[in-house]
Amino acid sequence: MTRAFLFPGQATQAVGMGQDLADAFTTAKLVFEEVDEALKQNLSRLMFQGPEDELLLTENAQPAILTVSLAVATVLEKDCNINLVEKAAYVAGHSLGEYSALAAVGSLRLQDAARLVKLRGRSMQEAVPVGMGAMAALMGLELDVVKEVAAAAAGDEVCDAANDNAPGQVVVSGHASAVERAVEIAGERGAKRCVMLPVSAPFHSALMQPVADIMAEALAETEITAPRVPVVANVTAEQVTDPDAILRNLVEQVTGMVRWRESIAYMKDNGVDSMVETGYGKVMSGLVRRVDREIATSAVGTPGDIEEFAKTV
Repeated sequence: MTRAFLFPGQATQAVGMGQDLADAFTTAKLVFEEVDEALKQNLSRLMFQGPEDELLLTENAQPAILTVSLAVATVLEKDCNINLVEKAAYVAGHSLGEYSALAAVGSLRLQDAARLVKLRGRSMQEAVPVGMGAMAALMGLELDVVKEVAAAAAGDEVCDAANDNAPGQVVVSGHASAVERAVEIAGERGAKRCVMLPVSAPFHSALMQPVADIMAEALAETEITAPRVPVVANVTAEQVTDPDAILRNLVEQVTGMVRWRESIAYMKDNGVDSMVETGYGKVMSGLVRRVDREIATSAVGTPGDIEEFAKTV
């Protein structure tokens, strides 16, 4: 069996996330403590106890998701002797999950990754005034059609294809009025369903350019080393190991489309037949099944999941 390990992005956060890991594994607890120290914030208490409205803020949700993912990866490696270098052909992460993937295979230090995604999340919140931006999932239309819909809806505003998640599941992002027009046009073009997403900013659109500039500066001051396992990048849907290329990809990712469907297909085409979602929730596993049902999936995010997964490796 040839595996890839996947790391989730935003929208998987919830109060209570990670507490079972911290209670069950000292190694996981140490990850939470290290992130708290790096951020000079009691993020773990916010994750375990809330309040929910504070956890849902992008600047908190992003490091929270990363922390749980890396706590799981650390437990797999240190408590279960499941070395990603030996067991993974590739790693990949959805949007902010790419930082988790890079940290899991040694390209970024944990504390640096936590600080970067905290900055990324805060900058995204601040880049566009509340209410000016929006995102919507257009169901039942393929990417080329969604790109046409976005172009027709944009006018003098921004409306971009932001996430190509799976066949017939593409997200658009940009000015709220343009995204609302895209929903109307998509319906006329035969979309099965369109859903406005409960997000605080228009991620992965041209409106995020100020964030890309901030991240370029922060990443230039961060040590990035070659990952021990190839990382499949969001913006290229191909493997990358060169630190300079990793930096460029992370900057471009802020405004660029998450090519998740193509990333899954790339790993499948290169021999992967099993994908392991590493972190909180099961969103990535669901997307993999939508892309290719021949790929075996498993979600590893709780002590019980870890125990069961360790029996199969």
